[in-house]
Amino acid sequence: MSLRITTLAERPEFAADLWEMEHTWGAFMLNDPIADLFYPIADTVYAEYVLVADDDTEPGRLAARGCMIPYTSEDDELPDDGWDGVIRRGWLARERGEKPDRISALEITVRQDLLGTGVSPHMVAAMRDTATRLGFAELVAPVRPNQKHLEPHTPMDAYASRTRADGLPSDAWLRVHVRAGGRIVKVAPRSMVVAGTLAEWREWTELPFDRSGMVEVPKALNPVHCSVEHDYAVYVEPNVWVSHRLR
Repeated sequence: MSLRITTLAERPEFAADLWEMEHTWGAFMLNDPIADLFYPIADTVYAEYVLVADDDTEPGRLAARGCMIPYTSEDDELPDDGWDGVIRRGWLARERGEKPDRISALEITVRQDLLGTGVSPHMVAAMRDTATRLGFAELVAPVRPNQKHLEPHTPMDAYASRTRADGLPSDAWLRVHVRAGGRIVKVAPRSMVVAGTLAEWREWTELPFDRSGMVEVPKALNPVHCSVEHDYAVYVEPNVWVSHRLR
């Protein structure tokens, strides 16, 4: 398989299918309200920051997408609110007419039938190249480790610090970033926050949500806090900040 990776600005014909690609995201993850500050305008305002890929076996069919957002940093520290934080800061920078001084990855999503075929490293490399071309000295990423959901009660700092005998991260997705030149910096403890009524959580997960306490939800990295008495549940997802120095 030979991938062709470009920006959405270069191939706008992919815009119609950008969000229709088969994926493995849990339904609850599509209900973070901060996402509305980026995704509805990704194909217009942020088209040069969205990567699209197809391959020579099925040209014209989306194989993977990658999203980035430029933002203005409030200080030198990577924010504890991770994914939500860079989207909010990117939106504010655009509204205020500020020139962004940093750029963050938001996601790389590979079509479900192509998982495990080696697409992800190519998308990370393309993100690095695109960020460099756009004039940024660093690409940061609030990474969602792809095997953490199997251990929802393990603290993220303990999980992210695990390494194999060769010194690379135990988690496969963190390993892809480190192999590409990334450096694990710290945990973003509240990178994504999803709150909903119990009826909404039942719709998103097909779980009963009928007892107060911590609820394990498939594909969630942490348990979800449920309050039957107050009719809500809240999920706070930690991510892992990775820095890719580009020059």
